[in-house]
Amino acid sequence: MIYDFHLTDELSWTPEAEAKLRNVPFFARSQARQRIEEMARASQIAVVTPELVEQVRLTAGQ
Repeated sequence: MIYDFHLTDELSWTPEAEAKLRNVPFFARSQARQRIEEMARASQIAVVTPELVEQVRLTAGQ
C-alpha cells in the first residue's frame, strides 16, 4: 500500500513499536522517534512497526 505523506502527517505506531522505542534511553528517545518517522515517510509506510524500529536501530549502529 502506498501513501502520500508529508512531514506534518501523523504516523500510527503499533503498541509493540512504542514498547521498543521505550527501550531507547529517555535523552535520545525524541531523536530516535524523529529518525524512525523520517524513514517511515521516506519508505511511504503509514504504520511504524517493531521491525522498522529495529531496522533504524541497526542502520544507526546502536
